[in-house]
Order: sequence, then C-alpha cells, then structure tokens
Amino acid sequence: MTQLKTISPVLLILWATLLSHAQYAIRDPNAIPLHGEWRFALDPVDAGERGNWYRDDASLNRWEKVTVPHCFSVDPRFQFYTGTAWYRRTFPFKSTPGKRVILHFDAAYYETSVWINNRKVGTHEGGYTPFHFDVTDYLQSDPANGALNTIAISVNNNTWKTTTIPGAKDNNLPESFPGWLNYGGLIRPVYLTVEPETYVDNIKIEAVPDLAKGTSTLKIKTRIRNAGKQAITPKLAFRVEQNGKPVVLTWKQSAGSIAANQTAVLEAETVLKAADVKLWSVDQPTLYDLQVIAATDTARTHFGIRKVEVRNAQLLLNGKPIKVAGGNRVVDYTGLGSLEPDWVVEKDMRLMKEAGMELHRLTHYTPSETVYDWADRNGMLIISEAGNWQLTPRQMDNDTMRTKFRQQFREMAERDWNHPSVIAYSVGNEYLSEQPAGQRWTKDMIAFARELDPTRLYTFASMRLNSLPKKPEDEASQYCDFISTNTYGNHANILKHIHSLYPDKPIFVSEYGTRADGKDGEAGQVTHIEKFLTDIRQLPYVVGASWWSFNDYLSRHDGTNPDGTRPWGLVRGDRSKRLLYKAHQTGMAPLTVEKVSWTTGTEGVHSVTLRVTARTDFPAYTLKKYQLKVDKTLLPIPDLQPGQQANLTFPVRGFDKTLTIEVIKPTGFSILTQTIDSTNDTRASN
Repeated sequence: MTQLKTISPVLLILWATLLSHAQYAIRDPNAIPLHGEWRFALDPVDAGERGNWYRDDASLNRWEKVTVPHCFSVDPRFQFYTGTAWYRRTFPFKSTPGKRVILHFDAAYYETSVWINNRKVGTHEGGYTPFHFDVTDYLQSDPANGALNTIAISVNNNTWKTTTIPGAKDNNLPESFPGWLNYGGLIRPVYLTVEPETYVDNIKIEAVPDLAKGTSTLKIKTRIRNAGKQAITPKLAFRVEQNGKPVVLTWKQSAGSIAANQTAVLEAETVLKAADVKLWSVDQPTLYDLQVIAATDTARTHFGIRKVEVRNAQLLLNGKPIKVAGGNRVVDYTGLGSLEPDWVVEKDMRLMKEAGMELHRLTHYTPSETVYDWADRNGMLIISEAGNWQLTPRQMDNDTMRTKFRQQFREMAERDWNHPSVIAYSVGNEYLSEQPAGQRWTKDMIAFARELDPTRLYTFASMRLNSLPKKPEDEASQYCDFISTNTYGNHANILKHIHSLYPDKPIFVSEYGTRADGKDGEAGQVTHIEKFLTDIRQLPYVVGASWWSFNDYLSRHDGTNPDGTRPWGLVRGDRSKRLLYKAHQTGMAPLTVEKVSWTTGTEGVHSVTLRVTARTDFPAYTLKKYQLKVDKTLLPIPDLQPGQQANLTFPVRGFDKTLTIEVIKPTGFSILTQTIDSTNDTRASN
C-alpha cells in the first residue's frame, strides 16, 4: 500500500522535476522524484560491476541519454535484448537532522541492484512489485558546495530462466517461453521520501459493514518504523473523512513499545454509525479518506466500505448477487511497452468501462497502482494475480521458487490491500493443478495469503477443469472460494461439468476469446462472443467472464504472428477499436432498450415510448440511478432489479425517422448506444 504523506518543510530540491514529469502519478505529495534525464548503457557481458560502472568517476562517454521511467525494450535496437542494463544520474540533496531518506521503486524489471556514492545499497528480485531502501547513510548533503549524489542502478530482464517468476519452464519443451515480452528497465517511478525517525511504514484497513444494521466496523493496522536509537511507545491519532467532511469516531487502541531500529504493528478499532456508512459498489464507488498521525508523521490513504461474499454459487456485493463481464489487460502499449503513464491508464480503463468490463482478472502480474486508484474511484471489481504462470510441478515444489512467490505476493498485497476494487487474489495461472505439486501449491499459497489478508476471496486460473477432473478432490479448485477457468470453446458443456464438481461455488470464466486473425477474421470474434453469451446465459452460476484480452500485445510465445503481435484484443496495440468492441459493449450491457411506440406528431414533435429492461441472465445486477441520454437531454431510468422493466415516454423534436439514444451509468460512463427507428425495431448503432 502506497500511503500519502503530509508535505514536510524539507526543501524539495527536485520539485521542478516533479512538475515536468507529472504524467506518472506518485501518490505521496512529499516525494522527491528522480525522473527525467538519466544515462543508460547495455551490459551484455555483465562487465558493469567488475568494471566499477557504478562509481562516480566512471566514464560516461558511451552512455546514452534516456528519460526515466524508461522501458529499453521499446527502442528498436534493444527490442530483443535480454540481459543487464545500467542507469546513472546525479542529484543534489539537503538533509535534515533526525530524518530518514527512503529510496522507492514502484517497479523495475526484473532483477535490480542499487549503488549510491560508490556503495552498494541492495538488490531486489521481481519485476512488477514495489520495493524500497533506507539510503540515509549513503547520501552526501552539501549542495551549497556543489556536492552531488551519484545513483547507479543495474536492471536485468533475463526471465528466460527456470528460476525466475515469471520464467521459463524446466520441462525442456519448445514452448518454454512466457506469453508476453520481457520489457526491461526502470519501468515505473523512482523517487525519494523524507521521513521522521518514527514514521508510518504501511497501513492496512479492514472496513466491514453490518448489512442488517447499516453500521460498519473499521480496523486499522498501522506498521510503525522506529529508526531511532531509543525505544518508543507511540500513540496514534486518526481522522476519517468522507467527501471532505470529518466522521466523528471513538477509537480503541492497542499500546505497544517499539525497540530501537525495529518495526511493529499497532491496532485500532472503531464503529461507524449507520448515518456515516455509504457502501462502495460498481455504480456508487464511495470512498473515505484516512489520516494516521504517529508523532510528527502523517500518512494518508483511502478506502471503501463494501462486503464481498460467495454463497450458493453466487457472488454477492453488499449482500446482492452480481454478474458482470470483464477483460484481461496486458500491460503493453504501442511505442511504450510496459510503461503506464497516467494518460494510458485513464484511456485503457475508460475504454474497458464503456465496453461493459466491470470484473477483471487483469493479467498475470501486478500493474501500476494508478490502475487500482482509477478502479476505486470509478467502480470496478478486480482479481489480482501474482507469479505462477504455468510453473511446472518441480518448480512448484522448489523451496526457492516458493519463497520468491511469497515475496512477490506479499509486495503486491501490502501495496493493494486498501483498494476496495480488489475483491480477490489469484495464486497463479494454468499450472498442472490436478497433480500433487499443483494441489500442494494451491493449498499452501492460499493459506499463506490468507494470513496476510483474510478479507479477500482466493482463487487461481485453472486450465485443467475443461476435461480432466472426475471428482472435486481431483483438482486444486477445491481449495478456492470460487472457480476461475480458462475455457476457449465448448463453453456450455464444460461449465456444466465444472458446476457438477463444485455445485456451491460460483464460476468465473477468467479467460475466453478468439483471435482477430482466425479463419473468420474480426467477424469471427463477434460470432464467438455472441455464441458465448448464448451459452452462459442459461447458466445461473456463471458470475463473470473476462475476455482474453482487452488489447493486442507483443509476445515471443509460440503462435505469435511474424510481426510479434498476438491479436486477441477488443482494441489493437494503439487502442483503435475492432468490431468486437461494439459487440462486447452491446452484449455486456446490463439492460436492454426496445421501442414500444413512435407517434409522429405535427410540426416535427414526436412522442416516443421505450421499454428498458434489466437483464436477469448475464450480466445482471441491481440498477440504480441510470439515465437515458436523448439528444442532449438526460432522462432518469427508474431503479430496476434484475427482470424488472419500465416504460419511458418523452417528446422528441427535430428528428425525422431516427433517434440515437445512450445509456449512462451513475458514474457518467456511456455503456450502450442504439438507434431508434420510427418504423423498424430498435437496432444497435455502428
């Protein structure tokens, strides 16, 4: 979890850099970004450390200038480079006595080593999760006399190994490579924060509503770092706001002493009365802001109050069944690779939202936290996944691999556990879950994850349920809260078989789809989704379906086109829309709109009656505060439970025979566009 900190009086020497590179959000306003111009060099023979490339007196004559965040793989010269690359820059810094300086990486792919002022600070393995180092004792602080700090970073993107996560399989078969490009570099923000000796290192919020009473408990676990030389007994203060207004609360706190140079977790609890509880949901994504004050440090984060459950083969959000579509989003954008500037996140998430994508198993790794911030504010449900992409049985039983997975999962969970959009975690994708090693992995990793975060649901994406299991104990989905299945065809029969194995568990189709370059081209994608919807709409236990994939992406996996692309998407790599985009939007709308009557009046004034029906099959959930947009006028749609309908009659001026209408969600997104004809049936607009 990345919490915000109150701006301190420390001089932000690099503030101008923050302003010039604000396209990458850093959630802490007190951050000192190290974005902008760096020097860059490839190191294909791993000579850098031996050759002292990290030293401040090392020559930079053959180093290029690049802009960080940086993905070196998008440079055509380096697209297929796998190995070590180096980054270097200098920066001034003015320290303040009694403060600690923390160097943060939101992610670097894949294995990272850091030096400051000729001294090695540390290393990190894992390409998609955040990490940090306390660099206080490594810095020089005399900018008045021209002192500069030299930071050098080596990043190795070689994940074609059997010992990395993700990585190659150890089965010696031709398909040993991962299914996406190993984009290398300092791919996400790098920055410093300045903290007091006692500071808030992390916050975990558990907001659990009582749906019957309308109240909510609020438990706060605050991890406090005491970097000083004396033991302390901190007392915390809390402030909760909703829409800028403080919520008056009475807290119960646990007291505890924290020894010098140690970290401890302090707990506090309170209850919100019913009048102060506004539930977070897909269409009403209400957020609360929390401040935690520990001595001279103040940390901020947001949270939502919502309850997610599975019961009787249904997924319940705040006590009500919900069935919604979604998509898998590969972090890959033409010309940017795995970079995720704010405008890319905004563009992608808006396109997904307007396509009817609400419940996602986004991808096999951790995207930028900006994605989850957007989902929190705008209402999306996300299953986060770490690590295991088709690991073999030997790899899953390997203690070192298990340790690496636990580390990456912990880093993911500790960053994301306050995001209300994150409703579940997945412990892997498409491994041999019917074999003993796969069974052990699933049971053990879910148990480990529940220790970290017992508030989420747990699953994994199985490809082994399509034909193999004959009994529920034959496959590791027995350990999951709900079933996730990657199923590409024969959907009705396979999903019925899965339901017969696990009749009490809802089924989420974590992957389905077909490529745009199949024998029927883009039209084949449209036919595929129409047939898929026909199949699942007769199956009440299917609660979600995530198309693989929202976007095209580059890959080296077998089956990739000669140009390096895998064209599965609703959109292409540059986000231009395919025919499938409109088909998905129309098919995944939670309501239908049809013409009841069109009465042609005099002087260009007509009367139109439309029937709006909330779907009962898929997708299906309670609709509140939806609107019809007619011309420039917004007409409220009555609140509808699944299966309910309402007739809306309104005058239309200035139209001859056709009228274009849109369905607008409470959050402002247009999710359905149709053309109403005065003589023919309602039809979808192109």
